[in-house]
This record gives sequence, structure tokens and C-alpha cells, in this order.
Amino acid sequence: MRFTRRIRLDRIGSATSPARLGPIVEVSPDIDCVEGAVVVGRALSDKHIYGELEYPNGRMAKVVRGNLVAGVLGARQALHGYMGYVPSTLAVGDVISLLNIGGVMGVCDMPNRDLGAPIGVEILGQVIREGKPLNIKDFSLPPCDVLPETGPPICLILGTCMNSGKTYAAAEIIRVLSQAGVKVAAGKVSGVAALKDLLKMQDNGAIVTSGFLECGLPSTVNCTELAPIARAVVQQLERSNPDVILLELGDGIIGGYNTGSILRDASLRARTAVRVLCANDLVGAWGSAIFLEDLGHRPEVMSGPVTDNAVGTTYIERELKAAARNARSNAEGLAAAVAQLLNISLEGSA
Repeated sequence: MRFTRRIRLDRIGSATSPARLGPIVEVSPDIDCVEGAVVVGRALSDKHIYGELEYPNGRMAKVVRGNLVAGVLGARQALHGYMGYVPSTLAVGDVISLLNIGGVMGVCDMPNRDLGAPIGVEILGQVIREGKPLNIKDFSLPPCDVLPETGPPICLILGTCMNSGKTYAAAEIIRVLSQAGVKVAAGKVSGVAALKDLLKMQDNGAIVTSGFLECGLPSTVNCTELAPIARAVVQQLERSNPDVILLELGDGIIGGYNTGSILRDASLRARTAVRVLCANDLVGAWGSAIFLEDLGHRPEVMSGPVTDNAVGTTYIERELKAAARNARSNAEGLAAAVAQLLNISLEGSA
């Protein structure tokens, strides 16, 4: 290993949180260019839109040109965000991009029309600890081969795509159930690494949270078999002895984050008591119901923008035979529909 140097960081992305970085890190110019590698770079610009970084404690901070930023090499395939990948090689002085607010870094395939080009990052090296290159995989939960048949029931939160209302619906379900004395553990098992969704679930009453980041994944783009990861998250959440486990699948049921491997898993399906689908429109709701039914996961409850008024709710309940409950205007009704399927009584629920 060549000469290393100590660097005081200005910004630390939440995607590095498994490694628990301090403000000063040792950095090597020798870079193990693989997914999960913890790297440091110099921000080459700042942005008004999508120009903040999420810290490991959840706080957001603006990235300013010249900031020394710690992040993690990873891929992203966001329908309404950036696309990017881990390059085959990476050397000091190479420029890659900040792909998400959590500090996942990679080569951006193309700028997003609405967000503009991502912040460029000049690579300074890889973080090392005790002489070894640091990778968040070094701190991951072990995969789980199969879930036991008995255990807390699972509520799956699914969506037609990103920004369809999944996290909002999840948080409102948790809030209402928790206020009724139900112990809810929550996880996120696909997407790209950031803590904001899990923190929102915690803020609304989840007794514990966990996600794919704890399994050493900066995103689930390159993990073609996600079921062992999802099972590991469930296993971790079960340790808190919850009454129910709520799992959000980030992105959509079709997309670049490999959610299909979770939906096809028999042991996860056997433990799933209710599926909540969030959709933006009726075509998405209808197509998703058919798609999910083939996987044994036809949604019993639907939410999201498609339920904003009676046009959507009437069609969903009459034609798709699912409960239509809007998370913003009828959170109590949404949670009550979920509770009924979980055989949980909510005193005074809508």
C-alpha cells in the first residue's frame, strides 16, 4: 500500500453509517473499486436542487464546492432520479458523481432533466482502517436462508414506482397502530441507501427499524437475489418482539431494484398477512393487481394518489375488490383496514 494521509471530512453520507466514520479518516490512494467501498472525494460544485447530503444521524446539510465528502460506491436506477454505476477502475483524481442524498457515488449515465447534472466528486482515495480498505459489507448482517413459519405477521408496502406514496402510507399506518398500543417494527428492503424513510417510520412510532444498508448494500441494483436480504432484515426486526413487521419495498414492483426476488420468496409470502399497494393512477393500480396476483401477492388495500378522490376509490373497491384508503385524508381508515387483515383490534378506529 502506498503512502496514506489523514483527512478531516466536511460531509459524511449516511450510506457510510455501518462503518461509523469519525470526522478524521485515513485515506489510501489505492482504491478497491467495488460496490460498498467507502471513498472520499472533493465536491466540484454545489446545487440549488438536489444539493444536500444526509448525515448518519439523519440531518441534512448542503454540499458546498470544495467540501471533502465521504460516501460509498454504488449503483442507482431511479425512474425519477439519477442512474449510475460503479466503474471498473477508479484512481485518485477521477471524477464520479453523487447519485443520491445518502452519499452513494458512481458514474452517472446521464443527467436528470428535472434535477440537472449531479454534483461531481473528484476522488481522493479509499478510507482504510487498521491497514485494510473499508467496505460497508464488512459490517453486514448475515443473510437468512429461510424464515420460520411462525412469527410476527408481515405487512408489505408496495408501489407502482418511486414517489407513489409508499413511505407516507407506511408512516401513517405505523402512527395509528402505535397510538393504539400495537408494537410495529419497520424495514426497507429495496432501493438506494438513505435513512430518511426509516427515520420517518421511527418518528411515527416504530419500535425498531432495519434495512438493506445494514446488510452491506448501498443499493439493491446489483443484488439479483434479494430474498436472503429481506429475510435477514425480518430476522433482525423480530428480535424486538413486535406485534407486526412492516416492510417497505423501495421503488416499484417493476424496475431496477430487483423487488421481484422478494415477492417470489415462499417463506416471506407465507408470513405476509396484508399487502398495501400505492399507485399514482388507475392503470397502475389495475396492472399491479394482476401482476402481483400471479406472484401470490394480490393487494388487499390500495393507497397513494390514485385514492385522492372517488374516481379512484370507487373503481378500486368495485372492480379490483380492494379497500381504497387515502393516507393523507383517511389515515385512520387505512390503518383500520390493515389492522382488520392482521386480526388486530383498534379501539376507536375509523
